[in-house]
Amino acid sequence: MNLANKLTMLRIFLVPIFLIFIAMKGIPYGTILATLVFIIASLTDQLDGYIARSRNQVTTFGKFMDPLADKLLVTSALISLVELGLIPSYAAIIIIAREFAVSGLRTIAASEGKIIAASWWGKIKTVIQIIAIVLLLIKVNIGTSPYLASLINNNSALNKFFEVTPTVFLYLAVIITIISGIDYFIKNKKVFSMTK
Repeated sequence: MNLANKLTMLRIFLVPIFLIFIAMKGIPYGTILATLVFIIASLTDQLDGYIARSRNQVTTFGKFMDPLADKLLVTSALISLVELGLIPSYAAIIIIAREFAVSGLRTIAASEGKIIAASWWGKIKTVIQIIAIVLLLIKVNIGTSPYLASLINNNSALNKFFEVTPTVFLYLAVIITIISGIDYFIKNKKVFSMTK
């Protein structure tokens, strides 16, 4: 297994660690640690793709597992944010439904010997989703840390930024998620004719 694929597997391994920190009450600085784990896991997504391309180590395993690792990370974070009451459930459902639909498309394609790699729309979607989630996780930390709360609340510009920006990025993520899902199905509609 090459380095890029190891980073992909690391991202999958970090998902349950993120969930432990975000979900279990009583862990000191749990939400801060969850945010740091999520950021580290997200950075491995950018790093493994760069390493695979720069070293010419793009593999079938990587093409399949990299998007799956992204989906696990993002889905876990979205469900946690719904549980914390920070995002509406319908936003999470739209994003997760798209992920299931594209995963289904990839499975059908794989059964016919075709690998569907991440598209540019898919990559943009992932970046916007991650930015939205990181901003929302920071918002969680503001609510649980008296120091951060006073720091943000005493700065009107920062206060306004964290009041509005996470929500803007969340809905932008929803819109781009829908667009990227449609794009995958249009570009890979031949997959359905292959199964006949």
